[in-house]
Amino acid sequence: MRVAGVIIPKEKRIVISLTYIFGIGPTTAKNLLSQTKISEDIRTKDLTQEQEDLLRNIIEQKYKTEGDLRREVSSNIKRLKDIKSYRGIRHMKRLPVRGQRTKTNSRTVRGNKRNVAPSGKKPSAQKT
Repeated sequence: MRVAGVIIPKEKRIVISLTYIFGIGPTTAKNLLSQTKISEDIRTKDLTQEQEDLLRNIIEQKYKTEGDLRREVSSNIKRLKDIKSYRGIRHMKRLPVRGQRTKTNSRTVRGNKRNVAPSGKKPSAQKT
């Protein structure tokens, strides 16, 4: 099944496979299925054509997903960078934006830069 330009997995439960679409998380997927009165336990491959069409229509009409959402997020970050706000500067420096500490953590944003320093002992000159 293809929704919003994404092929969602056939073998997984529909509530899980909907989360493969950027912009639809677990809560949104559950709300979608309750709206359409489709069981959460049904597998994607077992959906009827009408159920697929109904899901596809609701997702495309009500939710901003995939390309549109990615474009909006990147434009929001660009705006913050352009006005040189605190959050924009943090984005530019590739540091944590949401108030996390940086002394010990923030490996994911900064990259795993662990500087391994030598023990401090200088190699002694060997006597021959």
